[in-house]
Amino acid sequence: MRALVGLGSNQGDGPESIGKALLELARNESVRVGRVSSLYRTAPWGIEAQAEFTNAVAEIETELEPLELLSVLLRVEQQLGRIRNAVRWGPRVIDLDLLCCDQLQLHTPELDLPHPRMHQRAFVLVPLLELDPETNIPGVGSARHCLEKLGKSAVERLP
Repeated sequence: MRALVGLGSNQGDGPESIGKALLELARNESVRVGRVSSLYRTAPWGIEAQAEFTNAVAEIETELEPLELLSVLLRVEQQLGRIRNAVRWGPRVIDLDLLCCDQLQLHTPELDLPHPRMHQRAFVLVPLLELDPETNIPGVGSARHCLEKLGKSAVERLP
């Protein structure tokens, strides 16, 4: 299965945290990290009175079921110091979001696929479209069309 994972950080060294998360994911024998987008500096979303984020999107190949992959992502977050009971959309050392798994649509108490707000977030769409300019979000449509509606002024590619 091909999965797309959004990565973000705005505490400490964001690029370093994203790199560590990718290394931890690659250590899992059930996960193969494929292509990774460039890093982007982005404005905070949700709670605006916080530091800017560093964001990226990674392509993952796995034979894990989506809920099993979610558990792997949550373990990596915990290993890197993420505290999940903190303020929603607040500062975090690392955030790993399972964006989609192939064209699967899934709605459970633990997981919604595709990610229910990914089409509303330029910080997800810009790096996602870097990896695959023809991406379609299951049940939503063209990621490019979604980004055109939002604009990408708050998303800046890091050197």
